[in-house]
Amino acid sequence: MARPLSVAIVGAGMGGLATAAALRRVGIDVMVYEQASQFARIGAGIQIGCNAMKVLRELGLEARMREHSFYPRSWNNRDWKSGDIKFDMIFGESAEEKFGAPYLLAHRGDLHAALASVVSNEFVRLNHKLVGLDETGDGVRLSFADGTRAIADAVVGADGVHSTVRDLLFDTSPAKFTGRIAYRTTYPAALLGGAGIDDCTKWWGEDRHIVIYYVKPDRSEVYLVTSQPEPDFRIESWSAKGDVRDLRASFEGFHPQVTRVLAACPDVHKWAIMDRDALEHWADGKVTLLGDACHPMTPYMAQGAAMAIEDAAVLSRCLDGVGRDGVANAFRRFEATRKVRTTQVQETSRANIWLKERTDTSWVYGYDAWSVPLAA
Repeated sequence: MARPLSVAIVGAGMGGLATAAALRRVGIDVMVYEQASQFARIGAGIQIGCNAMKVLRELGLEARMREHSFYPRSWNNRDWKSGDIKFDMIFGESAEEKFGAPYLLAHRGDLHAALASVVSNEFVRLNHKLVGLDETGDGVRLSFADGTRAIADAVVGADGVHSTVRDLLFDTSPAKFTGRIAYRTTYPAALLGGAGIDDCTKWWGEDRHIVIYYVKPDRSEVYLVTSQPEPDFRIESWSAKGDVRDLRASFEGFHPQVTRVLAACPDVHKWAIMDRDALEHWADGKVTLLGDACHPMTPYMAQGAAMAIEDAAVLSRCLDGVGRDGVANAFRRFEATRKVRTTQVQETSRANIWLKERTDTSWVYGYDAWSVPLAA
């Protein structure tokens, strides 16, 4: 019997781990290389759309995510001051029936831990910072900062918006600062002193917004994330601290529900919101990009991780049964299958009008990465 295809995955984020799980599901050997020394549980929430949940279901993670996530009634869009409803996107059982999977709100760390649980530690190498890629007669050689090397039949760059794989493959322009920043944090709902909040609400201001929702099934933890103009702040780090007093001042005059949440907030992180133009191509020979490495999203549709998770499922279908000689064609097929959709989501998110008024969401949440036709 021919040996299984071997794929090296660079990056152990949502996209990288989902790809590893999906490829192993079809009998492909994988190794994930991650530059960090350990996985950190960042204080951030994540919305897991019905489209992403269909992928997670086939990876065996639906029950776990239901157990650890909040099942919201809706994503409610309200005026910043009056609280008047602009559009209430109903989720819950009706959306689950319509779109074929639940819509869940989770702690980002819980989703990452779930994905890590289906990729054994033996298939993950931490402390591996990629510095070089070379195609050889034996495959693709990966070189790391510590001097070690590895060989694989193919490489998937799932290493995020600042992708090393992308920069090694293509001459790309740097990410562009949007002139906007975001605050975000999670904290115990007990700090609200018994005051309730909506399940999930985006409060639309004139030049800023704040999204607030629960991330635990017992409503014990609250998450908030904002977007507002601040053209002089350029730090793009998930761990940089912000000043909660500045955050409160930025949303002074907002609806009482917002000001209560901010008054109880003990501390926050702050980062610059960046954007990057879509790449003309994702693949070069036996190396391809995936997720934020090739189609980074602004955070206004809650679909960035979902697109990477969808990518993982489609890529596994394109590589299923493919030998070493078919990898380049499989990667081209993957790009052709996914590019129209990811570009549409990129552009829609960039406009930051998603759900601001009555919206047809079926094209996003109704998508099934396991059954969508593959490109010819």
